[in-house]
Amino acid sequence: MSSLTFTHTVTERFLRYVTIDTQSDPESPTSPSTEKQKDLGRVLVTELKAMGVADAHLDDYGYVYATIPANTDKKVPVICFCSHMDTSPDCSGKDVKPQLVKNYRGGDITLAGDPTQVIRFAEHPALKNQIGNDIITTDGTTLLGADNKAGVAEIMDAAHFFINNPDVKHGTIKILFTPDEEIGRGVDNVDLKKLGADFGYTMDGESAGSVEDETFSADGATITINGVSAHPGYAKGKMEHAIKIAAAIVERLPKEGCSPETTSGKQGFLHPIGITGALEQATLAFIVRDFTEEGLKEKETLLEGIVTDVMKDYPRSTYRFEVREQYRNMKQVIDRHPHILEYAIEAIRRAGLRPMRTAIRGGTDGSRLSFRGLPCPNIFAGEHAFHSRLEWVSRQDMEKAVQTIVHLAMIWEERA
Repeated sequence: MSSLTFTHTVTERFLRYVTIDTQSDPESPTSPSTEKQKDLGRVLVTELKAMGVADAHLDDYGYVYATIPANTDKKVPVICFCSHMDTSPDCSGKDVKPQLVKNYRGGDITLAGDPTQVIRFAEHPALKNQIGNDIITTDGTTLLGADNKAGVAEIMDAAHFFINNPDVKHGTIKILFTPDEEIGRGVDNVDLKKLGADFGYTMDGESAGSVEDETFSADGATITINGVSAHPGYAKGKMEHAIKIAAAIVERLPKEGCSPETTSGKQGFLHPIGITGALEQATLAFIVRDFTEEGLKEKETLLEGIVTDVMKDYPRSTYRFEVREQYRNMKQVIDRHPHILEYAIEAIRRAGLRPMRTAIRGGTDGSRLSFRGLPCPNIFAGEHAFHSRLEWVSRQDMEKAVQTIVHLAMIWEERA
């Protein structure tokens, strides 16, 4: 258990940050994808400078960089704590109205702004661990933004702690806040040389006590169908409709065991995310997910097999099947540096929690940072039901995340 004394600011920070709309846009070609993400970045830089973090700055791409200098004579590896500022395009993040449920006593939570939105106790098993805690929700009309403004607020509170407790020894700590993580571009323009970290941790996980060293491996697949056009009044025996071909491909997808709605744990999936087009040409977009490279290839082979089988019924039409790599399972990198995870587990224990090693059915900035040379597992931020109007987080879980960050920096110094 912790023997440190904390005066937390994390909840107050979080309640302010979530009211700033930082939704990213997958259709935008710019970096960051939306300028409004910089609105939060500027607030964070101002607050860091007010604390005394002199080099805090926001760059043109929307990244916030900052350094808390070492206060020890030991040669300690430089560690980075990272969270993303954007919120998901899946649900509105504009005009967020956070609600505080104090001393939660169990049961369902009906959201006042839209009573049809109910956080049901039976559907959110993590609520069983929140009895007596203070839970933050939205009013039901937007998402909350705990993914990942909880992580942002936690890192800011930890920075505040270090600045105000110079007797707590630590090495150089780097802070990185990123844009566009939710659209897969979170580290596209990060300057790792400027960052100057040896190891990192993203604060972007779910239940208190969890640490994640494994993610999906991810590809995107695009199928372009070129059909045969003809005047609809004289189309018999001539027309081969590209949209109907695309629909037939979707209809042939496995109904069980290979879709997000029928898989869990270490099972991967094929997931159509878009269909566009007209009579002559249509495009299908898929994401492919699995924890192994072999699993990815199996699913991509399955998908192309479905396409070729459907196309037999349309002999004059053609298709193009393209796969692009998105990210890979960070476990490949983390396993080469086991102490990174060991220190995180010990920090979680010192914060008074039971550590849980889990795998992410998704990816984080840490996935790509790891493969760019900055090994970066993921630590809990306390966020739940992300990307939805039922999103929630508890004050106590965020405070435990702050304490975990502090203990983790101390452990790196102790063991240097």
